[in-house]
Amino acid sequence: MSLRTLSAHLGLSMAAISRVLSGSPAARSIPPATQERIFAAARELNYRPNLLARSLRRGQSTSVGVLIPDISEGYSAHVLAGIEETLSAAGYTLVMITHHYREEVLAKSERIFAERAVDAVILVGTNLHVYGTTPTVTVSCPDSHPGVTNIVLDHDRAAELALRHLYSLGHRNLAVIKGYKKSSDTERRWQSIERAAAMLGMTLPEERVVQLDDEQQTNEPGYRAMKKLMHQSREFSAVFAFNDVAAIGAIDAMRDAGLDVPEDVSVMGFDDVAFARVHRPSLTTVRQPLHRMGVLAANAVLEKLSQPGEKQTDEVEVVVEPELIVRATTRAATVCAAAEAA
Repeated sequence: MSLRTLSAHLGLSMAAISRVLSGSPAARSIPPATQERIFAAARELNYRPNLLARSLRRGQSTSVGVLIPDISEGYSAHVLAGIEETLSAAGYTLVMITHHYREEVLAKSERIFAERAVDAVILVGTNLHVYGTTPTVTVSCPDSHPGVTNIVLDHDRAAELALRHLYSLGHRNLAVIKGYKKSSDTERRWQSIERAAAMLGMTLPEERVVQLDDEQQTNEPGYRAMKKLMHQSREFSAVFAFNDVAAIGAIDAMRDAGLDVPEDVSVMGFDDVAFARVHRPSLTTVRQPLHRMGVLAANAVLEKLSQPGEKQTDEVEVVVEPELIVRATTRAATVCAAAEAA
């Protein structure tokens, strides 16, 4: 049902019908009885305005493209919630692509967003792809780019909070589960951990460092990484995992090996996703303000769209602060029980 057909059915001009259905102030000049007849006919004939055509005439689609690795219950979901809530309140809808680090999906994302005529693009946990002149905001992008606003965590501060906490409990032999090879945060966070360890005089020998082997957001990669770690070395009293999901997988692997957390080995996660608090034992972690990062990214997009004539040429990095959340998976170091269990 088009506006033209509705106009012919009612015997009224398309302009008059459009004013009434859109709630325009100009509709006040149309008699109430006529307005009610228009609403009744629209309901009867199931008329829906073509919002895309209307917005394109105005030069905007009121939609924002979001490129994100996945929509699991962890990192991505919390960031996405902040983006969606903020943009929805401002009248925007999301065109979302989940790429799971697949190059073919990343390569065609520009075409998809162009076909949907998005007004801006937000990339979450994804290395930057260029979208021409489309305003772009990134969350956790490892590099800065001209004209792009990047929302990032202070990884140096996060690593220092985590390692100082473990150091204060007497832990000197630390094991680390690094992130996925394709994750945008992996290398930056690892470098921060190395710097914090050097500052505290803690060594990180190769046999006490393992890497998550794939990008699936389940406990399994963390479980496998911990099994590999225990095969390589038992000379550790604490484990610092790339994220909370991996930390919980590591706890499961240690339980299967007869080790208790935290009596035998302390475990620290990263992100502070919802299940970190309810897991038993509840997880000590470094809180990344994921929801707030999503809100900041959405607000950066809205600011760019409110100034269409101004082109941003410099790099803008918005740094957010982490927070140490101490729960039940860390305790004072004793004898390295992992070594005794070997």
